Amino acid sequence: MDQFEIALIGGGIVGVSTALAMKTRYPKARVVLLEKETRFAAHQTGHNSGVIHAGVYYEPGSLKADFCKRGAKATMEFCKTHGLPFRQCGKLLVATTPLEMERMKALEERCDRNKIHTRPIDQAQLNKMEPHIFGLGALQVPATGITDYTRVTAKMADLFKAAGGVIRTGHTVTQIEESCDKVTVFLGQKKLFTEHLIVCGGLMADRLARMMEIPIDFMILPFRGEYYRLPDPLSKIVSHLIYPIPDPGLPFLGVHLTPMIDGCVTVGPNAVMGFKREGYDKFNFDLTDTAQMLAFPGFWKLIAKNLGSGIKEWIDAAYKPGYLKRIQKYCPGLGVGDLSPYPAGIRAQAVRKDGSLVHDFLFAQSPRSLHVCNAPSPAATSAIPIGEYLCDRAQIKFNL
Repeated sequence: MDQFEIALIGGGIVGVSTALAMKTRYPKARVVLLEKETRFAAHQTGHNSGVIHAGVYYEPGSLKADFCKRGAKATMEFCKTHGLPFRQCGKLLVATTPLEMERMKALEERCDRNKIHTRPIDQAQLNKMEPHIFGLGALQVPATGITDYTRVTAKMADLFKAAGGVIRTGHTVTQIEESCDKVTVFLGQKKLFTEHLIVCGGLMADRLARMMEIPIDFMILPFRGEYYRLPDPLSKIVSHLIYPIPDPGLPFLGVHLTPMIDGCVTVGPNAVMGFKREGYDKFNFDLTDTAQMLAFPGFWKLIAKNLGSGIKEWIDAAYKPGYLKRIQKYCPGLGVGDLSPYPAGIRAQAVRKDGSLVHDFLFAQSPRSLHVCNAPSPAATSAIPIGEYLCDRAQIKFNL
């Protein structure tokens, strides 16, 4: 029977980063990392756009703002130290209407409050910097970069194992029982015993919390993010990441152009309500996932609040010319034939019973466990400081 001092659930970048941080801080502790897939970064971490975010959008004083700014620096330093690919190419937030110009000023002010360096550029400067991009102006964010988070996660796992950490992949958690002196984790017919548990469950965060009877008022709802890839002859169409100015009334950042670390350029993502938590195919449905969503009051309240935008997302997801119009707004030279299929991603979004989205990182706990309940973008960028934060909380809570 396996017995550990610390067990972690979740092999995405947040879970692996936390495992490495715990083993680094407590090198003599017996630490195990559990992942239900046979590889790390199989879900959100391995299906994102690879952006190292600078922290443009986040409320000053929030965990997002703090973690993201520190995480961007830490991620680039980690890549430098371990010879992993990254590039600090910078981002341009492009305004195409007078209203967006006003919103761009508000973003610039928020960046000032978050102490993020930006530079407003006019239309002539934008045309010179990015000849294929149209806009009345843009906000340049030099600190933004790109990397390969799957490789970053793999390196973290290697370092964890080299430090003496134990890895168990291909082990699905089916039940968790907490007593006064230990936590028992059921892995099918097997059991694992640990003094303390840290859960970084991503798309399954709410279910893992409920296994421990932790009172939570939210459910994870999956939002499918669909991407396209531009053909190789257009791989140099932009040199910066190109983002639209987001609508502050909507929770997502809009369809953007992203030069990837492998040299291609992707377009996306959109944000379509999914009916399968791990549904990456074009058409996805899971009876259990859907039944739980339909029984959750927050689902219906969220739909009612965002019916118009939700319908538009569905239409544009099914109708490529509609999707294309979002990009042509700032890159008019692209055509339908330039959009080739590319793997989709799923965002795990915590939604409360009143239908409101949980915008910041959210944590929960029991006497012997800590849970990351909501880790939205920029979770990948923020993974290193999140791991340090959980170590700090564990040290106090578990008296380590």
